[in-house]
Amino acid sequence: MVIGAAKDGAHAPGAGAHKHLPRERTAPGRAAGVLWHELECGSYRADLALWRELADREGGPILDIGAGAGRVSLVLAEAGYEVVAVDVDKALLGALREQAAGVEVQTVCADARALSLCRRDFGLCIVPMQTVQLLGGRPGRLAFLRGARAHLRGGGVLACAIASALEPFDCARGDAAPAPDSMRVGGVLYVSRPTRVQVRRDSVLIERERLLVDLAGDARGADGGSAGPVEAVERSVIELDRLSPGQLQREATEVGLRPEPTRRIPASEEHTGSAVVMLRA
Repeated sequence: MVIGAAKDGAHAPGAGAHKHLPRERTAPGRAAGVLWHELECGSYRADLALWRELADREGGPILDIGAGAGRVSLVLAEAGYEVVAVDVDKALLGALREQAAGVEVQTVCADARALSLCRRDFGLCIVPMQTVQLLGGRPGRLAFLRGARAHLRGGGVLACAIASALEPFDCARGDAAPAPDSMRVGGVLYVSRPTRVQVRRDSVLIERERLLVDLAGDARGADGGSAGPVEAVERSVIELDRLSPGQLQREATEVGLRPEPTRRIPASEEHTGSAVVMLRA
């Protein structure tokens, strides 16, 4: 993640998502925040072919902004590219290193709006999912764009994914919602259910209900009988800046980046589509 509570960008729910069967995990010692990140973001694969295509075209080194637990970084590193993964969440970067399994990825814990790395030779800087919409509006984006340009070599490319239009819904009003994601870790079931998408003038709120079920627990009802597994519920809220490709392109020109034709990542049953804004130094 880059800032706030969203990991690896905001994993925006798409219309018509199918129900996921619970997945078994064997990392009971892993921090809860990392497990939620893996559940809500880790299974996304629709964009990987584009990042690999851009890496093959532009070459490395590659700077991955909002790298999280390494969803994209590890794929590119396994393909032989030198990758520097940037994220503000130390726990997620720790999970990336654990999963690297001998694949070399340099990790840097930093805010994307204040990039200050020692090198300025990156051929490609990628910002997957909707990370660029989590930077606190125009001032935060301009700070990031300036920093990204400074770290690219001449002719290098910055590629930023932006969520396509999100359809609002509210489960509290009885609206249909995407089916939940779930996974089992030891005796605990993690369930993440999108409950609301609210489109505002300048932002989009995405709310989820996170349910933690202790399958080995033995909660007791008022009558003394078993009430089933012990459950705990929390609410997760992500706020995305509303942002169009044209707006990001205009901001990029202010810091000396040149827009190129926008690429598209199509929507799937499970995820909203994305526009990938292409900017050259």
